[in-house]
Amino acid sequence: MHLVDQTVATADQRVLAPEGLDESGTVSFQTQLPQPLQQAMVGFVERCPNWDQYRLVQAAIAGFLIQNGVESREITRLYVGSMFRRESLSQGV
Repeated sequence: MHLVDQTVATADQRVLAPEGLDESGTVSFQTQLPQPLQQAMVGFVERCPNWDQYRLVQAAIAGFLIQNGVESREITRLYVGSMFRRESLSQGV
């Protein structure tokens, strides 16, 4: 397993980190990823240079939450914003 440093914006940061947030409301965390998942993520980011690991993880978490019943405009905006960035549309990805 590989440790991957991820930065994820949260709707309610108190759940993940009660103190120590930066001004943008961003929480940083490390997690272990199974090697196949990490390799797939690296391969995707290499094929799609307008994506990075942070955008990918943010889209994945937001998408998971929406699919599992979280009804939050902020989460929906994060998901749609990460999926349909202007540079994604201009590069066809």
